[in-house]
Amino acid sequence: MSDTALPSVLFVCVHNAGRSQMAAAFLTHLAGDRVQVRSAGSAPADTVNPSVVAAMAEAGIDVSAEVPKALTVDAVQASDVVITMGCGDTCPVFPGKRYLDWQLTDPAGQGVEAVRPIRDEIEQRIRGLIDEIAPAGQS
Repeated sequence: MSDTALPSVLFVCVHNAGRSQMAAAFLTHLAGDRVQVRSAGSAPADTVNPSVVAAMAEAGIDVSAEVPKALTVDAVQASDVVITMGCGDTCPVFPGKRYLDWQLTDPAGQGVEAVRPIRDEIEQRIRGLIDEIAPAGQS
């Protein structure tokens, strides 16, 4: 189990306060140290959406200490897979990177009730991603 090069994933959405934070938290939680995880936003908010914090807490994952980060060229260059979630054309594209665009509802301005199905869809997508890029004997 000694990986010389871990796969790295960058999640990008506009504010880095909802979808990308949930995706990064699920990937970190479920894959552990088998994957390097980053998240960023093309126009980062000041804080993570409180409804996202509450919905993730229900799933047993604490994102309350996370801080939205600005998307940088370095973050894209350092990642093998870049998953965009509604950041449009603001995400830089580099050859040799794998790009996925996940069409997900934006949780901005939504209550916890509306965030739960978004959270659950993200978790399902993350589980599929892990099976693809970092399979392990752990389910």
